[in-house]
Parts: sequence; structure tokens; C-alpha cells
Amino acid sequence: MKETMLVPRPEYPRPQMVRPKWDNLNGQWEFEIDHGKSGKEREWFNINHKFSREITVPFCPESRLSGIAYTDFMAAVWYKREFTIPDSWNKQRILLHFGAVDYNTEVWINGQSVGKHRGGYTPFSFDITEHIGSGVNIVTVCAEDDVRSGLQPRGKQCDSYYSWGCDYTRTTGIWQTVWLECVPQTYISSLKITPDLPNECVHIEAKVNGELCNSLLIDATATYEQKRVGSQQAVISGEIAKLTIPISEVYVWEPGSPKLYDLNLALSENREKIDEVQSYFGLRSVALQGMSFKINNKSVFQRLVLDQGFYPDGIYTAPTDDDLRNDIELSIKLGFNGARLHEKVFEPRFLYWADKLGYMVWGEYPNWLFDITTATGLERVLPEWMEAMERDINHPSIIGWCPFNETWDKNGTKQNDEVVRITYNVTKQLDPSRPVIDASGFYHVSTDIFDVHDYDQNPETFKKRYEPMKAGGEAHVPFPERQKYEGQPYFVSEFGGIWWNPSATDEKSWGYGERPRSEEEFLSRYEGLVSVLLENPNIMGFCYTQLYDVEQEANGLYTYNRKLKFNENIIRDINSRVAANEKNFEVIFSSNEKLRINK
Repeated sequence: MKETMLVPRPEYPRPQMVRPKWDNLNGQWEFEIDHGKSGKEREWFNINHKFSREITVPFCPESRLSGIAYTDFMAAVWYKREFTIPDSWNKQRILLHFGAVDYNTEVWINGQSVGKHRGGYTPFSFDITEHIGSGVNIVTVCAEDDVRSGLQPRGKQCDSYYSWGCDYTRTTGIWQTVWLECVPQTYISSLKITPDLPNECVHIEAKVNGELCNSLLIDATATYEQKRVGSQQAVISGEIAKLTIPISEVYVWEPGSPKLYDLNLALSENREKIDEVQSYFGLRSVALQGMSFKINNKSVFQRLVLDQGFYPDGIYTAPTDDDLRNDIELSIKLGFNGARLHEKVFEPRFLYWADKLGYMVWGEYPNWLFDITTATGLERVLPEWMEAMERDINHPSIIGWCPFNETWDKNGTKQNDEVVRITYNVTKQLDPSRPVIDASGFYHVSTDIFDVHDYDQNPETFKKRYEPMKAGGEAHVPFPERQKYEGQPYFVSEFGGIWWNPSATDEKSWGYGERPRSEEEFLSRYEGLVSVLLENPNIMGFCYTQLYDVEQEANGLYTYNRKLKFNENIIRDINSRVAANEKNFEVIFSSNEKLRINK
């Protein structure tokens, strides 16, 4: 493999399913912008066709780190590079992986199409074994992108030339790692891990691809700090092996105290090992009880912050793995225990660090201003949402799912409630272990949690709105003609957005409400709003907008370059006060001597 110092984003891109034989294809690729989307007609996939520019993958062409920094609309973009297969990979299968490419993608190997993928946020791969030869091979990629169509989920990518309000610079084409993987002729292709804390075990479902026979076995071994704490074996039935590993020493994953187990899976045929993958998991339970959100049966107030997942130089792509970890650590320093991963499917490496650092996150989807007035919306959202869930379901840091955010009407036409309802039902079918918010902010159809967005900047009127709930009175319900509160746990999942950046003189700067006249006024407003929510026993959590500025949106607690705007201790002390909702928590299985709750 290449020297990692020459390859951007060199770390292993799929931390929950690791194999030793892989090759990172990030770095310099040939590149071309195809404004007329005529490249396929002109056969740009031909191996002899030369592109006129170079780009640094995995950074999108809009970003400075790509070396292109072209921010106008691009109907299609093309990539090409050479690669060779190590001799040691002979007689095995070769998979070509893409972490994410926005939006409609087709891939060619040595001039032959090997497959297509639709969706800008989820991974895909192709088995290219039959298309490669010895020596130099060529991979060509075309990605078509149209954020203005209304039928392409685009998150916070701006559909006008200039970024404005809460919409930012677009991302086109490749924006996550491209890599090769060497696997046996028969191999473990996917893995689902379900923790079962009450029964002190973990359930494993492994899928196998390749030549199947009755002598295939899966051996699964769990270790904690290199000590074996459980194992199990199962025969492959069809393409699937299902097994349960009892855990002899139970340590729990919880916010701020993330205990993780290592997991080894070995596939054998006639007792000879043919494949092996490394993974990890956390034992924890998630439940809603009354007005409380419970982790391991402990009431945990959701002190969340909105994270948009944007970077000044990389746009959608963090410059380094350390930048992903740093964003979580910056949040924790201010007393937050988690985040809404807003309008974007974040990189697996971000979720890995959330797992490692004990940071709660909500898995979301980039539906901002997407048209769900007809069933076509379901066609475009549901397949990619299912791919996102499949990719991320094993992460203990994900404590809930939210497929839609602020489902605005389109041109006077209301949302199709069945699109929301069906997506909610499918989400619950795929993962019954986590709560689901159907449409954050509005308009709820079927939801486990009733959440609202409230950007009232006045602590007094803000308090008056939620005061009846303190004594069990009527809950505040925006748009009562469109949604009904049915007694679910109540979550103020967007609030604040206080506009403060004294150094921002650009007239395009934007935030919610009236800009404070001083830092003192900001802090007074912040404390007032947060206190209203912390002191209400019938509110399960909040999510403050937002962690850092993004381009013209100047309502972050940090600048876009991650520089703190305020006294860290003051913000942390406000956020860290004990919430009324969590004063009387109960520890799960307190009578079970095997269970060690890590405080």
C-alpha cells in the first residue's frame, strides 16, 4: 500500500468491519467537469480518453482541498485514475468501495461499466474481479448532480449560486474515501450487531457472499480489554448466520463512560478458516419511559447541539480524522452530551469517535426542502435511508433515528402523510430497539417522540410557552391544525440560534432573531433559554443551534474555524446543571451483581 503520508484521509474507512488487505485510492485523480452531461455519449469512459485537470480525492471539487474550488453548479463530473492489484491478492475477489458520491454514479473498470448507484450519502461497492487484469488497471467514475430538481435529497447544499441563510456550499461527486478490498471467494459481506443488556448478551447476524455449502461455520468471539468474555458458533443457513453470545463480564456503554467490547468473526469451511473480520460493540439499552429518555434505565437529559458537518476547506469532508474527533471533543467541553447530526449522513469515522468518546447522536437524513408531496418522494428517500440505517445500525452512539426534518409544504401542496408514515414504519421494522422521530419540528404523523423547533429569543416569552407543562398541563403544539400531541416524551430539538459573531461584518451574515448588543447579553439570553428547558420535568431534552458557524450562518458557539467565542466555563456550567427530568433516576438491574454500571 502507498505511504500513508502521501494519501489524504488514510485511515481505514469502515471501522466496524475491518480486514487487513485493503488499498486506499484517495489522492490525485484525473478530473473533468461535464456541464452538458454529454460525457457518456462522447465515451469519456474509454481508457484512452484524457481529462484536462487533476483533483485530490476524497474532497469535492467545490472545496479548496480538492485543488479545484469551483463553486458553480456542475451537471456532471468525471474522475479517472490508474491502480494495480498486489500479487498477493491473486485468486481472490476484489471489491471497489465508495464511501459516498453525490449523486447519480456510474463506474467503469478498463472501459467496462461495473455498476450504478443513486444517492449522495451512502456507501456502495462493486465486485470488479472479472474486469481487472495484471498490471495497470483504470477506474473511471461519472457523477451527475442536480440539487435544484427538488427530487434529490441535498441537505443544506444551497440551490442558488450564492450561499444564504442556513444553506451552504454544495458538494458534487466523490466526498468520502475510495478503496479496494481483497476478500476470499466466499466471505462475510455484512454484519448486524444487536446489544441485549437485560439478558447480558449480544445478538449477531452475519451475511455471507460467494459459494455456499453446508460446511460453512461462523465463530464469534467477544473480548473486553483483550480478555475473552464470550463466544459462539453457528452454521450458515442460506446466506445468513444468526447467533447469540452470552457475555460473562458486563460493562455498559453510556454517555461519558463508553465501555466497548472487541468482536472477532471467523468464517471457516471444513474447519479451515477462510475469512476473518474485526469489529466492536457496546452493551447499552435505550428506552422511553414517561417523559424520560433512558440509557441503561437511567434518565439522561438530552443536552444536544446541532452539528451540520461542514468544514471551511473540505465542505462535506473533514480534512483529517482528527478533525472529526475534535468536533465531538469541542462539544463535550461545553457540557453537551450529544448532537443531532443535522441534514447529512455523517462519515462512519465520525460515528466511530462518537462510540469511543461516549457521545450520543441522532442518525438523520438530508431531506431539507425535499419534495414529499407525492409518492415519488418515498421512492427517492426510502432506499437510501435504508442503506444509511444498514451502514450505521451497529453504532452504540446512535440512540435514535430521524428520517425527516421540517417537512415544508411545496408550492401550497401539503406533505403526503403516507410518505412520512411509511418511512416511520419501515424504520421501526428495521430497528425496533431505538426511538424514531418521524419529522423533526413538523409535521408529525407517527412518532415516538414529539419534538418542536422554537427560535423565540426572549427567555420570558419562551418560559411562558412551556410553563403549563411543568405541572402536567397542556403541551405547546405548533401547527395544531396539522399535528396532535398524544402524550409522547417532549423534546425541544431546535432552539436558540443566537446570532453572535462580532468579527462578522459581512452584510450577508445571518442568524435567528435580533442580534445581541454584547457578549453579556448573549450569555444572559443563552442561560435564560437553557434554564427554561432544564427546569421542566416534562421535557426530555434540548438541541441548541448550533455548535459552530457555517459560512454566513453566525449562530455557532464556535467560529467556522472552530475558535471558541465565549468563556468555555460559563457555557459548560449552564449546560451541565442537573435537569428536573433526571433527578430521580434508577439504575438498571441494581440487584444483579454481574452488572457494573460505570459512573
